[in-house]
Amino acid sequence: MKTSLETLEGLKRSLTIDVSIDTFNTKVDKILKTMASQVSVDGFRKGKVPVSIVKKRFGDNAKSEAVNEIVNETLVDALADAKVTPAARPSLTDVDSEGDTNFTYTVAFEVFPEIKLADFSKLAIDQIEVDITKEDEDRTLSGLQEQLIEFKEVKRKSKDGDRVTVDFVGTIEGETFEGGEAKDFKLVLGKGTMIPGFEESITDVAAGKEVELDVSFPDDYQATHLAGKPVKFNISVIEVGSPKEPKLDAAFAKKFGEDNMDALLVSMKEQMRTEIDGRIEQLNKDALFNALAEANKFDVPQGSIDAEAHNLLEEMQERMQQQGQTAPADMPASIFNEEAERRVKLGLMINKISSDAKMAVTMEQIDARIQEMSQSYGENAQQMVDYYNEDVTRKSSVELMIVEKMVQDVILEKAKIKAVKKKFLDITEKA
Repeated sequence: MKTSLETLEGLKRSLTIDVSIDTFNTKVDKILKTMASQVSVDGFRKGKVPVSIVKKRFGDNAKSEAVNEIVNETLVDALADAKVTPAARPSLTDVDSEGDTNFTYTVAFEVFPEIKLADFSKLAIDQIEVDITKEDEDRTLSGLQEQLIEFKEVKRKSKDGDRVTVDFVGTIEGETFEGGEAKDFKLVLGKGTMIPGFEESITDVAAGKEVELDVSFPDDYQATHLAGKPVKFNISVIEVGSPKEPKLDAAFAKKFGEDNMDALLVSMKEQMRTEIDGRIEQLNKDALFNALAEANKFDVPQGSIDAEAHNLLEEMQERMQQQGQTAPADMPASIFNEEAERRVKLGLMINKISSDAKMAVTMEQIDARIQEMSQSYGENAQQMVDYYNEDVTRKSSVELMIVEKMVQDVILEKAKIKAVKKKFLDITEKA
């Protein structure tokens, strides 16, 4: 077997492999004999068809099968002989089985780039810090109160803070659309949960009022097939409810699993700290890896980008399904190419850093990390532990988390770090 490697544009490569024509012909003959014992041909008993007849009828099929077998049997060794590692499975681009001495085939593929990382000491990275204030705690407590607000029907016009019950039907160019109509739909005015204009149209109106509204979906609307489109709503106001806040007493605390207000406040503050620390950790990680990506420019295999973009599309479609929405069937994965390229680059750099530093993660570290993550699940902590332990892929994702943290620590030891103070609300409102 002989190999010839050709370097094409960027990361593209072409590898031509020569195999003895006798090897190919022997394969074809063996396949034809097997076919002769299995196929049915008019005028012959099954298993008694002459090979010459089988070759005439099924010769092309036999050659195709022989090509596949030879490629499968020789490609791995050919790549090793050429000292090249493809980023993904190579694709067969050319076959020549008509030569006198050689059977030749060519495969095309991309390789991973050789990465030379920038000096970490030259990286300038902002890292967020947040102090939780009394004002933050009061606002969070008010949020808990809001969860237990009761609404009592009133015979007056609606205002901010009221809960309004409506029936509505939305149409685009005279046609209804999925998610565009509802009955007994309840929303609290002033929360901004609907598209701009909807809440305003049912503010300062009483039950029994019929409202017609012409608006447009925002250009950045999450359901992209509706973004920017004009819509007409016919709204019937069914009921107006006035809010009544609960008292901050032991009965209130017990509804959140605590015996009294002191215990609730302690629990609330701990949860606030845990929540903000988790978000800060993610933001700081993003800032670090963004700085790393900005300092290291290199090409990545298009095939890897395409595969990651497809994964991102599937993730978005799954999220939309969970929210009761339907993603357009013709949505191209290429809209995620920019984010996909970023993720692939980061993955390659993380692998490079962890490999150079000979990082290793033990099973004990993985189990400890799973236990740590489970603490925020309260009574469902064991279910969360079981969720990760029952699936190898999930457990591998935890290993990746640990490796990422180890990589961050390596970079933070050398980079120029600037502490940036942020307000609690600035972080939580962005989530």
